[in-house]
Amino acid sequence: MSRAPPIRQASPMSDRDWTDADDEAPWTPEPVELPIDGTLDLHTFHPREVKDLVPDYLRACQERGILEVRIIHGKGVGALRRTVHARLDHLPELVQSYRLAGGDGGGWGATLVQLRAARLPAPDSEREGVP
Repeated sequence: MSRAPPIRQASPMSDRDWTDADDEAPWTPEPVELPIDGTLDLHTFHPREVKDLVPDYLRACQERGILEVRIIHGKGVGALRRTVHARLDHLPELVQSYRLAGGDGGGWGATLVQLRAARLPAPDSEREGVP
């Protein structure tokens, strides 16, 4: 009886195919450019990517003036939701508040984040040492 290879699914955001499990080099995802539109769907990411992805995405939204962000983490057992909330708790310079989405916004499978407005640089005349 022959063993079937493990079933693997490539990320829809990657154009690289998965290889056999017996390959010597581990598969590493190619960087992808995310649309910065105020909705971050974490379903297509590995959980270990969330720690860096969430703050990077929130900063990009803040820079573009998008201050209401929806992070879709899914319902499941809640591990990813707890990871997202823990990251948000450690970003007081970005996050004003957050809450689970209501029934029409994904319920407890999504978190709505209110970002702080980006601070604008002081005009040249207000900077120290500028006449």
